[in-house]
Amino acid sequence: MIQASIKYLKKKPIAFLLLALPLAILAEVNHWPPLWIFALSALGVIPLAYYIGASTEALAHYTGPRLGGLLNATLGNAAELIITIAAIRAGLLELVKASITGSILGNLLLVLGMSMLFGGIRNGIQTFDRRQASSNAILLVLSVLILLIPSLLSPYIGDIVQPSPKVETLSLGVAAVMIIIYVLGLVFSHTAFKGLGTQEIVEVSTAGPVWTVRNSIIVLGLSTLGVAYLSEILVGAVEPIVASLGISEFFIGIIFIPLIGNVAEHLVAVQVAIKNKMTLSVEIAVASSLQIALFVAPVLVFISLLMGNPLTLVFNQFEYLALGVGVLITALVSEDGESNWLEGAELLALYIILALAFFLLPA
Repeated sequence: MIQASIKYLKKKPIAFLLLALPLAILAEVNHWPPLWIFALSALGVIPLAYYIGASTEALAHYTGPRLGGLLNATLGNAAELIITIAAIRAGLLELVKASITGSILGNLLLVLGMSMLFGGIRNGIQTFDRRQASSNAILLVLSVLILLIPSLLSPYIGDIVQPSPKVETLSLGVAAVMIIIYVLGLVFSHTAFKGLGTQEIVEVSTAGPVWTVRNSIIVLGLSTLGVAYLSEILVGAVEPIVASLGISEFFIGIIFIPLIGNVAEHLVAVQVAIKNKMTLSVEIAVASSLQIALFVAPVLVFISLLMGNPLTLVFNQFEYLALGVGVLITALVSEDGESNWLEGAELLALYIILALAFFLLPA
């Protein structure tokens, strides 16, 4: 049994991070410094987020492509969704909105940039499906324009600091429309681009864990519960860290929270790019951004209303400027259906510059 466990840990090094789970609980119970509590709980979330994705992929293998695609679309960002729900419960609404912005930017600039950089260094100029990339780019631009409407008009409709009923109604209406667009986008992608990149997906899927349905459901359930518990610990440490280290809640939300919830998915995108499966790599990065913008953010608006801490889709000027720049450069890079290491380096450079600017913002 011990030898089998060691063999699995060597095969999946990310499993070593599961050791952070009991350490995070120990740190919380014994009131360790907030930085330790935050770091350990963040490290504990990473492997659990991976197992949520792995169990979802395993279930998709048994459900077939249609239901499997819906399952992946629904649970693709489950870990980050759970973290942001915990933040809503704690009343950290600015942290939630910053994490939404950070997730989109992280996928478009950091993940896509690393994929193009390392894939280009390994394979030279790489190609991906231009039609699918263009369709996704249009949806990205549309999602940013939709988010602009409540951000620009809400100050003229009512109070946005303590959101008035009219401001909340506008955000709820926009959120409902965004979810509808997201569903329509899934249907269109499944019918219009059926078969594109299928071989790449099959090759990656068959390399993953082979679990039974029962084991997949158990892993999914336990991983979800683990992320939910660690998220409460993680969010509880945010305000003490802001107070002690002097960094802003905005910086934690826009940089750290997205990385914690999505690092496993990020690594997959880079790995498949190195294997010269660029269509799948681009799809992982861009589709995850679309899911955050058109599904996760709107769903959080409705969840926040039920929890008594209404979240509006009113973003600040820094968030909207960063989103606009990120989406614009992604649309330009994906226009020709080709990528190289220089384009990847440019995307990474833009992400680093934005991260530095966000870090220097006052707390």
